[in-house]
Amino acid sequence: MSTRLPHTVLAVSLCLPVMQAQALPSTFGPVIGSALLCRSHLDNAWFYSYLTLAFGPAYKHEGGAYWFRSPDGSLWGTPVSEVMVSDDTSPLVFVGAVAESTPDKLEQAIRSVAGVRHLAADASRFPLRVSNPGSTIAYFDTKSKIYCARYKPLPPVR
Repeated sequence: MSTRLPHTVLAVSLCLPVMQAQALPSTFGPVIGSALLCRSHLDNAWFYSYLTLAFGPAYKHEGGAYWFRSPDGSLWGTPVSEVMVSDDTSPLVFVGAVAESTPDKLEQAIRSVAGVRHLAADASRFPLRVSNPGSTIAYFDTKSKIYCARYKPLPPVR
């Protein structure tokens, strides 16, 4: 056996990309939380870049969105397992998240921390809850999905 093998393995391993778990950025709450509450400008390219830097590549691309796992994410004291941002196939630009909580509990957490109320849109068993700025909380199986969606702005006139 060659004595050069350990050196070759070491050299090859140094050339491979290192996949380490990244810490959640300190800006996650203010940036994503503000977007979900429709308190900031929605630019899907910017949010895609932000989420890619924070969590690595999207783990799936479906439903007109790129989905990112958020293993340590928390907003308004509620764990958030996934964050999504729209692709360019939809007339809407949106940012959304899956909260590990029922819509009632998520709405209470948001109201107590951020002061934003989400009122039931109707009297159905599973109503959408909508805030004044347009943020929406929906049932998502046994969890909640919160999102802010806006129509894409028209391109500048030339």
